[in-house]
Formats: sequence, C-alpha cells, structure tokens
Amino acid sequence: MHTNVTVTVKPKETGHKLLVPVGLPTPHQMPVRFEVEGGRVTLAGEITTGQRVAVVSVDPEANPLIKYAYRDEGPGYPDAVFAPLRNRFTRAAQDLVFDAINIADSQPDGHAAIQALVNAAAEKFRYAHPDVRFNEGCDEVPYLSCGLTEGSCVDINTYLIASLRAAGFEAGYVTGYFFPEEKAGCCDDMHCWVVTRHQGVVLEWDIAHHLKMGTREICCGLNPKPGDRVALAHSMGLTFPELGIFCEKLIAEPVWLSPDGLGKAEITIRREIV
Repeated sequence: MHTNVTVTVKPKETGHKLLVPVGLPTPHQMPVRFEVEGGRVTLAGEITTGQRVAVVSVDPEANPLIKYAYRDEGPGYPDAVFAPLRNRFTRAAQDLVFDAINIADSQPDGHAAIQALVNAAAEKFRYAHPDVRFNEGCDEVPYLSCGLTEGSCVDINTYLIASLRAAGFEAGYVTGYFFPEEKAGCCDDMHCWVVTRHQGVVLEWDIAHHLKMGTREICCGLNPKPGDRVALAHSMGLTFPELGIFCEKLIAEPVWLSPDGLGKAEITIRREIV
C-alpha cells in the first residue's frame, strides 16, 4: 500500500521561497516520491546530519502544492538519526545529566534504563502548548526538579532526548505528520517522536500521545492514539549555511524563507491511503 500526503500552502505576499523537508525512511515506510506544483525546486544541504531539503521558489499567484508518497515497509531509520549532536536543544544541563545517570544506573540493564528514563520524562509534563517553552532562552536543556511543566510533543521530546543521551544511550528525534483516526485523513500541524537504539533493538516512543489519552504508563511503539503517521525529517539544531540558517530547532512543516529567518506558513494537510 501507499500513503499519499498533500500539503497546500496559502500564498504570502512577502514570501517567495519555502523550505520543505522531502521525507524520511523508517522501518514502516519508504518515501518514494516528492513533487511540488506551483514552484521551482532546488535542494539545500544540512551540514550536521546530511539531510537535504527542498527550497521552493513559488510561482507568482500560485498556491504551492507539495506531494509526498510513501510505500509501506522501509529500510529503517538512517544512522544519522542517532548521532549525538550537541547544541542548545540537545545538550543537558549538569543537574539533568546527574539525574539521568542516577535513573539509568538504578536499573538492571540498558533496556530497563531506557524505559525508566521515558517514564521519568513523562512524569515531568502535562500536555499543553505553553506560550513560553520550559527551555526558552536557555543554552542547554534544564533539569525539571518538581511539579508538572506544561509542554507539547516538541518540549517533552526535547527533555527525553537530552536525558537519554546524557545517560549514554542512542536516541533520535523525528518529525512528521500524524493523522488521527477521527479526522479521516486530515491533520493540523506537525508531530514528533523519539527513537532509541540499544544493542541493535530500535524502539519508538510517543509520550505526548499517552498523556493526551490520560495515561502516564508509557509503552514503546507508535500510534498509542489511533491513527497513522509519516516521517519528514530528524534531529534538532539544524544548520543550512547557504540559506543563512544556523542551529534551527527543527524542520517539519513548510516554512517561509526570509532575511529575518523562517516564518510560519498557513497550510492544509491531507492524507490518502491507496
């Protein structure tokens, strides 16, 4: 089977170029087609992960339409997903390093340690979209010592990635689109999840969806909330020197390129399984 995703971008008077991820292979899917209508496409490279993205020069008065096709089953996540990049979005503060190592060291083996770190991160957050993120303005990911902190999937997974890597485990951050079962092939924006690799075992974690479902009993695996997803890109703190972009938090949805940085685009996302 194939999963086809289309993203329609509302034109912007002051925006003429879009930055668009081209899709990411996983164990579940392989991106087999990427097309753009309403613009000319060139490619740009990210220097820390080797990812390439599309730069779309939008035709005058066009509504750009971005098309992805994914085939079921894939080769797995690229090795670069697990590369321990060090920047302000991934580097753990010293107190977080101590906490993560203590949690991991109290477990009988690495697999149990990963589960314990996932559970510990889940206990720190209440799912929400705060106006100010818990790590806003920080040069490293801070330790959350007590109480519940409001956070989205981006915030929760930022904390989890920093914790896992601080304890010495391979972990990756993946962005994509999640299509809830009840929305019948539609979604509003990007989603993200974490992937771990230990002794050859790759596991996927989606704390945010567990919290939205009202549980802190976190199990590995995708789609604890009924629905399906596709992967777009990976990692945090991305740099595209030729585009003037340095240590950007993430890439997922199409965004407008401007001299002032990246700007949010108004989009409509649809999915069809054929």
